[in-house]
Amino acid sequence: MAFGDDKNSGVAGGVTAVTSTVGNGVGGLLGTVGGVTGAAARGIGGTVTGVTGNAGKPLGDALTSLGNGVEDGTNSIKKGVESAGQGKKAW
Repeated sequence: MAFGDDKNSGVAGGVTAVTSTVGNGVGGLLGTVGGVTGAAARGIGGTVTGVTGNAGKPLGDALTSLGNGVEDGTNSIKKGVESAGQGKKAW
């Protein structure tokens, strides 16, 4: 490689480092929020089903599914944000 051909040197390297750090930070935060929200919804869904039995099972199952959807959705966004922060194609 010839001198000066490094794409990650100088200003470009600095910008990449900053955007990568921000992307990873935001991605980590999204993962945490999604995980906590998903777990809480699944827990509430399980509690509703456990307390009400068959009568509340549809609502409990819906809350559990909602929790899974929130967690899956935030994980997808997290991956996109982290990829964009690394200069990769996000979607």
